[in-house]
Amino acid sequence: VQLQASGGGAVQAGGSLRLSCAASGFRFRDYTLAWFRQAPGKEREGVSSIRSSGGSTVYGDSVKGRFTISRDNAKDTVYLQMNSLKPEDTAVYYCAASRTVIASSLLRYRSYAHWGQGTQVTVSS
Repeated sequence: VQLQASGGGAVQAGGSLRLSCAASGFRFRDYTLAWFRQAPGKEREGVSSIRSSGGSTVYGDSVKGRFTISRDNAKDTVYLQMNSLKPEDTAVYYCAASRTVIASSLLRYRSYAHWGQGTQVTVSS
């Protein structure tokens, strides 16, 4: 199982970035995918999750209305569109995958068995 995150970078507050996570080595369409982030000195935070069908998504309170998760099962890729970025969004962003995740645990990092390497997002004020 491999997850390769990309698309991070440095932007000014109010800007946008689109993260991508390309997967391989497993049956992507059967897995729940998620994005997490971790800022220095802070715990890993669940950002968003999307079910295998793509029809069900959840977002952390801090990103609701600004971030959008999507997936392309034909390309084995999950995306995170981030708009109206704020300095507090600065973190390393990780994609994660798991075959089975209960609804109440979609944004808990312990729910996910497979992780990508992370991509840095830096938002300046």
